Order: sequence, then structure tokens, then C-alpha cells
Amino acid sequence: MKIYGVIMAGGGGTRFWPLSRKKTPKQLLNLSGKELMINEAVDRLSLVTEKSNIFVVTNTSQAEQMLKATSGRIEPDHLLIEPAARNTAACIGYSAFEIIKKYGDGIMVITPSDAYIRNNEEFARVLRIAIDEAEQTDSLLTVGITPTYPATGYGYINFETSKNPIKNVLKFVEKPNRETAQTYLLDGSYVWNSGMFIWKASVILKYFKQFLPDIYINLEKISEKMGTLQEKYTIESIYPKLRSISIDFGIMEKADNIKVVPGEFGWSDVGSWDMLGALNESDKDGNVKVGNILCVESRGNVVYSGDRLVTLVGVEDMVVVSTPDAVMVCPKSKTQDVKKIVDKLTLDGKEEWL
Repeated sequence: MKIYGVIMAGGGGTRFWPLSRKKTPKQLLNLSGKELMINEAVDRLSLVTEKSNIFVVTNTSQAEQMLKATSGRIEPDHLLIEPAARNTAACIGYSAFEIIKKYGDGIMVITPSDAYIRNNEEFARVLRIAIDEAEQTDSLLTVGITPTYPATGYGYINFETSKNPIKNVLKFVEKPNRETAQTYLLDGSYVWNSGMFIWKASVILKYFKQFLPDIYINLEKISEKMGTLQEKYTIESIYPKLRSISIDFGIMEKADNIKVVPGEFGWSDVGSWDMLGALNESDKDGNVKVGNILCVESRGNVVYSGDRLVTLVGVEDMVVVSTPDAVMVCPKSKTQDVKKIVDKLTLDGKEEWL
């Protein structure tokens, strides 16, 4: 079967403010010093399928910049534009209908746009295991990351232990406290939920029809106009009315025949500023410095700047971010709360900083 890559790239990346903005969110930034995150995601998927078979799902405010960023990597008509953010279920269902309607059934390999992966070859090897299983069966597969520390910021997947590289999923677990995460780490039958999925387009749509019939019916109405002059109008009319729910809650936690392929390939969910260390080496004092930075008697900080010189003296475990129009400072322990700044700016109507 033909393999289709689908990259979910519609997020706002609010925890990376002030660098990440509405029109240039995290996936359109170069945080690794190598390439834009979206292009790194496309290049990784090209190890298991042709770039001509890769789709990117984004939203209206990012569409123009995304088209420029991915020019030469993906086909322009493979940029699927959501007129409103409706979580991962709608995003995946929309792309599944698009693929079946215009190109025929095939294996969907779905990944986020904002993860960092150190070992691309091992990543591709793990994906191929899942692709082969999806082709031979009607299983819904996900990739799990073998935990390296008791993380409390990730969801977990509990699997049935076996010698087979493909494990039967027993349950999905929400973000645990540190004590519980430590037991998961020692248990050996838990992996981090990476948000990557592999299955036939036709199979996932059957599960939509079963578990998310309201979303299925409305996406089917959109699919009826795909390839016609009414396509854009229909999407803009119906899509914003779709129920917002994740694919995990909507289908994965309810369906049977769910399998996971554990993998170790240097994965990091670069979800907030404290994770910038996964992309950049720290100095002898544990400071991660990107840009024109000078640290004196300072330890364990994350500092980002452009051309402006940013200096720290006697500072520990802080995040300092400087952009041309804004500065953000917070303890490393509070990086998940950076999105509260975006919420407050939105509430105050200060659009110029969003």
C-alpha cells in the first residue's frame, strides 16, 4: 500500500512566547540551529515515504508562512488548512478523508511537527515496523518512547510485555505525579505517549464512524465537495462547528486492537523553554545559551537572544528570552505557565504581541 505522511502543524506554541507568535509558531522556528522544525519533520518522514506523499495540516493564520517554509519539500496542494483549531481528532479525520477521496486508501503515518529526534535512522526503523503491521492488519498503532526519567509532563501508555517489538496496549494513562512516574519507570511496561500514529486511512475512518459519528458525518460532508469549486467554502462553513477532542480521548482509549511500538531514538517533546537543552549543548555551568549571551557566576539557566547582548550575573535556574520587541523571564520550574502570558495578552486585546 502507498504510505502517506501527515504532519500536524497547527499549534500555537504558546509556551515558546515571545519567540513563537501566531504567524510564526514554534514549528516555523529554527530551534536546533539546523532547520525549521517543520522541515526537519518533513525530512524525517521522507525516510519512509516520498515527499510527494507528505501532507501538512496547519491553520489559516499560519498558512502563508507554512507554504513558503515548506516550498520545494511538499506539494502546495498537500498543505491542508484548518479554518479553526479543533484538536487532533478533527485534524486526523480531515486528512484521512482528503487522502481517500483524492488519492485512494493507504497507510497514514502521523507525527507532530514540533518534536526533536536525534537518531533519524532509528526513528525510521521503528516506523517501518509499525507500517508493516498496519499494512497486514487493521490495527491502530502508536509509537511509544522508552522513558529515561520519571517525567510528569507526558502521558504514558501501559503495554502487555512480550518479546514481540509490537506490544498490545493495556491502557493510556494521564500525566502522573512524580512518585507514580517513578513506578512506571521501574516497571518497564510503560512508555511515553509520543503522539505518533500509524494506520490505514480507511480503518481510522471506520473508528470515527463508530466513536465520533458527529465528527465523521460533518467531515463526510466536506469530503463530498473535495476537488470541487465548493471545497473551500464547505470547509470554512463546517469545520469550525466540529467538536474539539483529541484522537486519544475520542478513539484510542475506546477502540480495541490498539498496539504500540516502543522506541529509543533520542526523542524530545520540545514543548517549553526548559527543553531547549535537548537541542543545544550546555556550558560547563549547565547554562544553555542561544545567541549573544554572557553568563557570570550563573548556573543551570536557559538564555535565548538574537543580536542583542543578554548578560546574567549570579542567576540560577532561570529562563531569559529576548526578542526585538519583548523580554520574558521566569524560573525553569514555571516554563509551562508561559502560555498564561499569551492568555493575558489575548484578554487585554494586545494583539501586536501575539
